[in-house]
Amino acid sequence: MTPQKPLAAQIVELIQADGLAVGAHLPAQMLADRLRVSRSPINEALQHLHEMGVLARERNRGYFVARDVPSGSGDPSTALGLQAHDALIDVYFRIADDLLRGELPTSFTESQMRARYALTPAQLNAVLGRIANEGWAERRPGYGWEFSGMMRTPDALLQSYRLRLALEPAALLEPGYRLDPAVLARCRQAELHLLAGGIETDTADQLHDRGVRFHESLVEASGNPFFIDTVRRVNRVRRLLSYRSMRDRKRYRQHCEQHLHVLELLEHERNEDASRALHEHLLSTLKNIGQLTDMLQAAPAPGKPR
Repeated sequence: MTPQKPLAAQIVELIQADGLAVGAHLPAQMLADRLRVSRSPINEALQHLHEMGVLARERNRGYFVARDVPSGSGDPSTALGLQAHDALIDVYFRIADDLLRGELPTSFTESQMRARYALTPAQLNAVLGRIANEGWAERRPGYGWEFSGMMRTPDALLQSYRLRLALEPAALLEPGYRLDPAVLARCRQAELHLLAGGIETDTADQLHDRGVRFHESLVEASGNPFFIDTVRRVNRVRRLLSYRSMRDRKRYRQHCEQHLHVLELLEHERNEDASRALHEHLLSTLKNIGQLTDMLQAAPAPGKPR
């Protein structure tokens, strides 16, 4: 697979490389494992390929190959029109970056966004749909849209980490805590992939989703629905600032090593030690947030020139 490409293109490459015939089943979890991301972005990519006619969807069964993707060395993206999807990914990141730099107003209309980013109505709907799903913009009652103030300020970012610092280590101490060996192996493989070069080559989406999947997997093993729901909500809204922080990837090697240490402790059922190690991991991240918060503090207020 080619990590720099969006997931839809990577799934097509996988179909091509494996020589999958029309009618072959594409389980979302298998794809998440193979591409080392969580299921949420996989499901979005599958839906996109379904809309393009590359895949068929059957109720309660999932997605199946609907068109021939010839094997060989050629890139199937051009023939299947995936470049348009690449362009929307680029626009998505431009909007995120412009927002964090204070170049976008808090409130906006669809016509303003179409003009600024040269989008068709359908393209804008796709981009805004993703942004709304991630929780950093919402449609205003009556007319227009509004960006959320959450996760665009230094205080909000620090508050999200303090919440995770209180919650995630405690989840590992819940009665009956059990991290499934298959999930543990999947998390470990994702960290080893990054240490083997993925830190430099994976997309921002993949890096973020790998971190989300690791932390959510640990919390989900607690079986406590309140912990699980809270950490999922926090992860949705912190995505925006997570992308900005990925410009400096040097810290990811340390993160991977800390993640692997927590997994090793959990594998040996040393949950108290794992909880302390996770606390130290989150605390070190919180202490290192200074560079990112300084950058955001220096950005002009939304709607003002740079």
